Amino acid sequence: MEAPTFQRHDHRVEGDRPPTDTQLVHAQPAGAALSIASGTLFSRDTIDPTDYAARTRDVLSKVPLIDGHNDLPYLIRNELKYQIYSDRFTFDTGLLSQTDRKKLREGLVGGQFWSVYIHCPDPSEKLELDDPTASPNSVQWVVRDTLEQIDITKRFVAEYPETFQYCDNSTCAREAFHNGKIGSYIGIEGGHQVGNSLAALRMFYELGARYITTTHNCDNVFATAASTVAAGGEDAGLTPFGREYVAEMNRLGMMIDLSHVSHQTMRDILDVTKAPIIFSHSGAHGVSKSLRFAPDDVLRRTAENGGIIMITFVIRFLRPDDPSAATIHDVVDHIWHVAQVAGWDHVGVGSDFDGTPATPVGLEDVSKYPRLVELLMERGATDEQIRKFAGENILRVWKEVEDVATRLQNKGKKPNEAYWDGRKWVRDEINMPRMFRDSIGRRVPSFSGKP
Repeated sequence: MEAPTFQRHDHRVEGDRPPTDTQLVHAQPAGAALSIASGTLFSRDTIDPTDYAARTRDVLSKVPLIDGHNDLPYLIRNELKYQIYSDRFTFDTGLLSQTDRKKLREGLVGGQFWSVYIHCPDPSEKLELDDPTASPNSVQWVVRDTLEQIDITKRFVAEYPETFQYCDNSTCAREAFHNGKIGSYIGIEGGHQVGNSLAALRMFYELGARYITTTHNCDNVFATAASTVAAGGEDAGLTPFGREYVAEMNRLGMMIDLSHVSHQTMRDILDVTKAPIIFSHSGAHGVSKSLRFAPDDVLRRTAENGGIIMITFVIRFLRPDDPSAATIHDVVDHIWHVAQVAGWDHVGVGSDFDGTPATPVGLEDVSKYPRLVELLMERGATDEQIRKFAGENILRVWKEVEDVATRLQNKGKKPNEAYWDGRKWVRDEINMPRMFRDSIGRRVPSFSGKP
């Protein structure tokens, strides 16, 4: 993985000690003062409409800029094996990678969905998720690995209380911003990570996960991935068990993420969901012909659904013809296209920082968000449109998903007991009591096949 060039910053206080969050946020150009406690920018002068930097600071002092997808937890797994309490993890003073405390504050980030990603199995691995003979390092352990990702995300957030506030609901996300903290939320990047189980999905919700990317770069028991279609495979869309998944996600109040899924899966889920959907890190197929991105008919249906498309910074999707030529202007093009087709109520940002080795020129790390907003303003976006793009849209979607769950549960909707019909059920060889007269022949067989 190629690391972006490390940028040195001159915000130093009292020798070698890192600056506080308050000092970093207050390190703004003259003419503006930011109150961390209230999240309000007090303008000393009327802002010139063509002073895009001042307008950006003003808007982002009033509404949180929320990124839909950052893979720092996976980077911590790969580089530190989750050991963050050592001097090696210099998150406070600076990392070579795309996310650290100073970069976040300079980028005026107000909220972050941290991706608790675990990779798809190696294509050569033929084991099923329910194979009881699987080795300790096989895909069988994806649920364990996802639990560890959730653990590191929560421990990381707790380790920097001046910077972060953990949230698992939309109200808290707003409160965190008004407290001067970066709201920190959890999203799971791949339906394969729930082990083919709606019960496991429910437990991940209890642990704080608030969205699931329905597929990553592999098909699963719920749906077809875009990568399968790109490789020449059939676009089978949503499976019958995937419909059960959608129903349970709606009942729980968990956002359904359509990034990475095939175009037919996008359409199938929009057909059956009762709640708004999200694309946590995606783009417009009308701008870049990547199957990872949503075509215009899906953009329009997302608007009808009340959902949101959050634009990614992954260069090989933004510029499939010449990834190395991708710049911040390509990201602006995607945002603008979504805004024109779906409307400004349905667009946001989902960078995929720390999950991709190279990003567009001008968006090298999380400190660069203000420049992205400035370019949108230069193109003609109003302050109100920027408020929606930055954070109001995703907060509205999140709240509406919560409201749908409340209505379903108030109507008596029970947890979904459906299970994948390909599951391999086994029990211990120990002779257990029988619950029913006809248990033998109907209960789960033993490892050796005894009824």
